[in-house]
Amino acid sequence: MTTIRRFCCNDLLRFASVNLDHLTETFNMSFYMTYLARWPDYFHVAEAPGNRVMGYIMGKVEGQGESWHGHVTAVTVAPEYRRQQLAKKLMNLLEDISDKIDKAYFVDLFVRASNTPAIKMYEKLGYVVYRRVLRYYSGEEDGLDMRKALSRDVEKKSIIPLKRPITPDELEYD
Repeated sequence: MTTIRRFCCNDLLRFASVNLDHLTETFNMSFYMTYLARWPDYFHVAEAPGNRVMGYIMGKVEGQGESWHGHVTAVTVAPEYRRQQLAKKLMNLLEDISDKIDKAYFVDLFVRASNTPAIKMYEKLGYVVYRRVLRYYSGEEDGLDMRKALSRDVEKKSIIPLKRPITPDELEYD
């Protein structure tokens, strides 16, 4: 049976094996600690029996006005636990927090343009490509900014795609 709970400091010592996937962005310890301190509602871990880490999601809420949104910073599932709807459950949890607690307009995430399985999964979850960010990953690979409108965005304005790609320096950071 899978347990999904809030991430805690001890989990930082237990989740390295989940991050071994070459498509998973990894960060330094202080980055994870910042998320854990500032946005604890957006940081969850999925555990298998025996307390084995199956996957996790970390994110935040940011922006102003109609740009107020939830952001998925990382979601990853260990290879042996994939294809069990775990990423979907983690995404749904972050979306619910963004929608019902923080009253965000949308949720967004960035994904490597070459990561077709992830893109297809996000599309099945209702995400659309909002824009392409040229050379987003390490100055080499393009990233796709994908979005899903939430209930506050009644007119779905937040997911109207941009007509041209942008560069990383054009991104707005809140």
